[in-house]
Amino acid sequence: MENEIIAFAGNIRDNTGIGLDVYSETGEFIVGEDKGNVRLDFDGTYADADRSRTLFRFRYKNKNYIGAIAGVNSASKNYAYLICELAEQSYAKSNLSKEEFFKSVLFGEASYYTIKKYAKKYFRNGKACAMLISMSSGKEHDVYNVVNGYTEGSSDFVCELDDGLCALVRFLDEENGEYRSVAEYAEFLAQSVYEETGISVGIFIGGTVESAADLASSFGQAISAQRMNDTVNRRSGVHSFKEFIMVKMLEDLPKFKLSEYLEMLLDPSAREIFEDVEMVGTAEEFFENSLNVSETARKLYLHRNTLNYRLDKIEKATGLNIRKIPDAITFRMITIILKLVR
Repeated sequence: MENEIIAFAGNIRDNTGIGLDVYSETGEFIVGEDKGNVRLDFDGTYADADRSRTLFRFRYKNKNYIGAIAGVNSASKNYAYLICELAEQSYAKSNLSKEEFFKSVLFGEASYYTIKKYAKKYFRNGKACAMLISMSSGKEHDVYNVVNGYTEGSSDFVCELDDGLCALVRFLDEENGEYRSVAEYAEFLAQSVYEETGISVGIFIGGTVESAADLASSFGQAISAQRMNDTVNRRSGVHSFKEFIMVKMLEDLPKFKLSEYLEMLLDPSAREIFEDVEMVGTAEEFFENSLNVSETARKLYLHRNTLNYRLDKIEKATGLNIRKIPDAITFRMITIILKLVR
């Protein structure tokens, strides 16, 4: 790949007379005249007045680079833009469909310049978030048709992915009608899909970003939310990345440290409770219903007294009264650590 980017820089110089210095996206010098350090904390273009050159990020054959050319005026910035366009044409179609464009944005394959080029054509830039919709494999098109019906006439966009997945981009600077939050909108979509198709879906919501250029970050969070949901064996439904922050924090710890915490939190006599699928399932349903005894009993088809008996049994074995939020959090933490250390 380095030979190809060196040849690309040489072609720019030979055909335009513009000297192009190229660095990797982490700042390692590849080709050019200036082997010094290059600034990394910028997006798009940056006028490096101290060294009288314009820095810019570009993508060549699906790999990110930093370029630098002489000058810090508007002409230099325009040349940088043209070089980016030439680099883009080396691996991408000159005219992307809306689906191709959004997929490239979500998966982090679109450069700053591609996004700038297609932004006005495909959406009104502003705050947005990405969602991952999960369903039984082979049902993608049925779900897509329902969700697509709710995106028509707006900048919102849905596309089918592989393996029982769809992606939805939700723009938040548009009038959202009766839906007061992204989570409420996602709940509405999940219910609508079920009512129209009989398919239960999981919707995983990434964080809100300031512009579509950052949607890859939001989509990455949505993917992580789905994976962490599977890790803790929670059910389908609507889940946001923020719900799993505790899981993410625990995942980032080495296993030996998790084992140390588990030893502190879990008495040997309490292990039997955490190995009892029925008892752990009861606790999880209790958490899902905001520690509401009546609602949990209804969902589990249990008498209130039976549910209270199970909660008392958990407290007796573990010392945790999960009717109280602090103890409920500790119980959930133990169940997560047990899954992560296995």
